Amino acid sequence: MSAIHDGVKTFQNDVYPAMQARFEELAGGQAPPTLFITCSDSRVDPSLITQQGPGELFVSRNAGNLIPVHGEDEGTASAVEYAVAALGVELIVVCGHSGCGAMGGLLNPGSLESLPRVAAWVAHAETTAEAVADAAADERLGAAISHNAAQQLENLKTHPTVQAALEAGSLKMQAWVYDIGSGAVSVVAEV
Repeated sequence: MSAIHDGVKTFQNDVYPAMQARFEELAGGQAPPTLFITCSDSRVDPSLITQQGPGELFVSRNAGNLIPVHGEDEGTASAVEYAVAALGVELIVVCGHSGCGAMGGLLNPGSLESLPRVAAWVAHAETTAEAVADAAADERLGAAISHNAAQQLENLKTHPTVQAALEAGSLKMQAWVYDIGSGAVSVVAEV
């Protein structure tokens, strides 16, 4: 636990003073151009991957980077609605990643027997499991990760604020897959 406390001290003593003007500006509000939706996995750091600083990404994270269709989950929907309608983001990125445990659980439901809330959550990605059912066993997880990221763009289209922004031409969306081991980022779908 001391590592996290040491990090706060480093931030307060070294990082904040060097960026004080930016933080003072941000204290008055935010206007990030991008909503970045990704997995809760500790190995995925949106600001590091994209090299964006404070105030440049509005981030929403959950197991499996899922966005259920409109009406099925208010938590994720509220982040999407706020980012699009209140902040006016111009880009939504849904970023999946290699070795995703949520997608692994989706493909192997027995592994989630002791995690009923996780099992219920990843059930929102059932269309992904169906889509990759015929893939070779050693390719299923990678295929599920890519398909799932792309499917979330389709799910986002069911949200009224997203529909309106897409129709107005003020919003673009991309699905990415981040490979943790190599650092590669692939765009797998765009709207």
